[in-house]
Amino acid sequence: MTTALDKPLRREILIEDRAYTLTIDPNGLKLVEKGRRNGVELVWEELLSGDAARASAQQASMAGG
Repeated sequence: MTTALDKPLRREILIEDRAYTLTIDPNGLKLVEKGRRNGVELVWEELLSGDAARASAQQASMAGG
């Protein structure tokens, strides 16, 4: 049996010796470097439709990276 995702779930992960917070919620997921406010967001519909790569590329271009 699985548990419904009805509230945000936050976990800290290390990527290349940098701490990030991964938040998974009913809308999608968000990865943010620790101490920052902005990060990469992905909504579940983008993932299912195959638009995930386009969405992340658009976010990167808007962030200047």
